[in-house]
Amino acid sequence: MLLTDPITKLKGIGEKTAALFGRVGVFSCYDLITFYPRSYFAYPDPVQEDSFLEKSGKSCCVEAVITHPVTGRGGKLPATMTVIQSFGCEIECIWYRSPYIRHQLSPGTRRIFYGPIEKHGNRYRMQQPKVFTPQEYLQKQRRLQPVYSLTKGLKNSSVCKAVDVALTMLDQQPGEYVPERFLKKRGLMSYWGALRHLHFPDDFEDLKEARRRLCYNEFFDFAMEMHEEREGEEALPNPYVFSSFNHKDAVISQLPYELTQGQRDALSDILRDFAGEHVTQRLIQGDVGSGKTILAFLAMVSCAENGYQTVMMAPTEVLARQHYETFLGLIEQYDLPYKAVLLTGTVKGKERKEVLSSIASGEAFFVLGTHALFQEKVIYHKLALAITDEQHRFGVKQRKMLSEKGQTPFSLVMSATPIPRTLAMILYQNMNISVISDVPARRKPIKNALITPSLRRKAYQMILKEVSQGHQAMVICPLVEESDKMEGENVTDYASMLSELFGDKASVGLLYGPMKPEQKDEVMTRFAKGRLDVLVSTTVIEVGVNVPNATVILIEDAQRFGLAQLHQLRGRVGRGDAQSYCMFVDTSGGKEPSKRLCVMTSSNDGFYLANEDLKMRGPGDFYGIRQSGDFAFALADLYQDSDLLKEVGEDVRVFFEEKTDTFEKDLDAIRRHQGLVSQVTYHNL
Repeated sequence: MLLTDPITKLKGIGEKTAALFGRVGVFSCYDLITFYPRSYFAYPDPVQEDSFLEKSGKSCCVEAVITHPVTGRGGKLPATMTVIQSFGCEIECIWYRSPYIRHQLSPGTRRIFYGPIEKHGNRYRMQQPKVFTPQEYLQKQRRLQPVYSLTKGLKNSSVCKAVDVALTMLDQQPGEYVPERFLKKRGLMSYWGALRHLHFPDDFEDLKEARRRLCYNEFFDFAMEMHEEREGEEALPNPYVFSSFNHKDAVISQLPYELTQGQRDALSDILRDFAGEHVTQRLIQGDVGSGKTILAFLAMVSCAENGYQTVMMAPTEVLARQHYETFLGLIEQYDLPYKAVLLTGTVKGKERKEVLSSIASGEAFFVLGTHALFQEKVIYHKLALAITDEQHRFGVKQRKMLSEKGQTPFSLVMSATPIPRTLAMILYQNMNISVISDVPARRKPIKNALITPSLRRKAYQMILKEVSQGHQAMVICPLVEESDKMEGENVTDYASMLSELFGDKASVGLLYGPMKPEQKDEVMTRFAKGRLDVLVSTTVIEVGVNVPNATVILIEDAQRFGLAQLHQLRGRVGRGDAQSYCMFVDTSGGKEPSKRLCVMTSSNDGFYLANEDLKMRGPGDFYGIRQSGDFAFALADLYQDSDLLKEVGEDVRVFFEEKTDTFEKDLDAIRRHQGLVSQVTYHNL
């Protein structure tokens, strides 16, 4: 069986089940074994008498004796049964659509029940609890249980079973492509062993080592790609002549604010690149709200004045359109003689032909859009600059596509991720780096508050107050849907609750990852244009559009996130002139507030927080939600795994410098792996 084979070749997966897997991005066997758990669940000890009352409304484990036979059939009519907890508390258990349950439970036997428990009068009730013998439950407790991202109709148990079958059938596939000497040097387990133990760990230490090996692979793949990209590119002579910057200077003189020192330095770096001997790539690394967009505009104006085009690619159509509208406004405001066009997948027919024609003729100097900008039919006139963000880093594939059209532009990558410079030099080793470390003085600092769940009502009142003043708000939840294996707020229930609570005082929208792209765009467009007052979202909003009218953000279960991600989320507000607020809800229940959240509320400086994050991370911090989502790493985290990233950087450097007797063989294995991943990605598209 091959890694590229569709999952329908696995026993138990038919077309219907495959369609469900497809909705979470799993099509091939390789997709399945790299569909990593989003978290892990450890079955708790049976609840004790002194803490039983605290569990109402939450999932818990109850050890009890069955006192009554099951009534009802568990089909259309629910099956019910009463059990007695060891300290005399009666609990009613209810199952729906479970006709088998009545034959498995008999009075007088001791069982362990796990599920959500609620108090009803003087009795307690558990709905749809799982049932185990004490011996079965003990076995469950000894192992961490994987929890996967699901879609409606796809059960966690189905994913576990499919992954187990795939790993068993694929175990003989070649998987080791990292040179053996590096595996020994770093004390890493085997690739297939790591996959098995990441999905089904024996214990926490086992999980930690499995994750470490697979994170090493992710960093290794990235570092190899960056090295080969740099080595495979010749230093191209600069064919562009920049002799006039009058329009750029005029815009700067008319801005209603002064550029910060960081902005001026970064702009000088860009202009120095334009005047250099070779075409270069530059990373502009600036914190949220540091003013990278105006730098991009000034760079584009400089190109246009000297007769050259600029292309700017955004990750979503909503953001591309917003950039387009922003730049149209600036062109008009400063009376510039340049045309801007927008090219996305939804630009069709006559309009598309006109856009393509204006790009090819050179009439359009500002070309904005999505990945559609690099399609075969798009012909550029005199393209001198390509601007992207780190989510769509302008890599070797795009440059190759443009070079085949006779274009070799400068590359400018905008990054809002506050990466410590030591890490940035590894991640962007083929780029010049400019850092904007200051924030425009006109921006009012965001006011932060750390609150407990008991203060939610006041938080909702504050949201309504901001809405009544014409502003908008966001609420971030860690989960998409309610989970019996993870405590935490979920967007679907939360959005319904707020809609009912706010009534006609505020309109509430919903946004989460599994939604179709066009649905996401539609929701974000409504929010960006002020048609929604409150947006309840998962962290998909982290890289979103600019909504200056949003002045308050409430982050639920904030202790579950890392500082870097919290800072990115906070950066969704505070983008306008009005005072903005960020409220972090700590639901950990501890007597003392989270140290991490205390640091978060003490500073709005992303670079300071990134370094504090590195100091504070412990080996167990990955035991839950991913901490940062940049660079498309499935497991690896730039902050938590910074030491591992440095080790990989050293190993890749040694690999190319020493070139041992097995160098060609090792390099061939690495390239075969890269080809496999590319093949799987191509099939998925």
